[in-house]
Amino acid sequence: MSDSHIGDVDQLIPIVYDRLRALARQRLAAVPGEHSLNTTGLVHEAYLRFVESSGPTFQSRNHFLAIAARVMRNVLVDHVRSRVAAKRGGGAALLELGDQLSITGVDLDRVEDLDEALKRLELLDERQARMIEQRYFGGLSLEEVAGAMDLSLATVKRELRSARAWLAAELKTT
Repeated sequence: MSDSHIGDVDQLIPIVYDRLRALARQRLAAVPGEHSLNTTGLVHEAYLRFVESSGPTFQSRNHFLAIAARVMRNVLVDHVRSRVAAKRGGGAALLELGDQLSITGVDLDRVEDLDEALKRLELLDERQARMIEQRYFGGLSLEEVAGAMDLSLATVKRELRSARAWLAAELKTT
């Protein structure tokens, strides 16, 4: 897939479906005890949201994956919110954003805290919020994040370190 004009969701889904399933599997594995939403369900719900949003046009595969990261984040957060609302209880475990490609030690209650913290980070530094979203919710490699955002790899690494530190401090206070 070239970096020229790519087109709509219906053109892209068959090309990146396996990658989307792998990303969904990684995201779901990061939420222990999450069995009510499966890989296929997450990918299909993300697809439906793309279609309902009047079909944005994508410039590249990385651009599509970056937006898919945001959509999957929204699907997961909405799903967790509905589960927590139904359950209402349980303690919150520490949520960590490590250098690895996953969110570790996630308690369902903390997913919502992370989403709120990301919204606050977005107000302070939208670029850093997009990087966190693409890297940890979308599963993009550092190189893919750099390509999607048209930044150098060094800049992405530096800004992700800064964003993770800010989020860690923010999550400690909640």
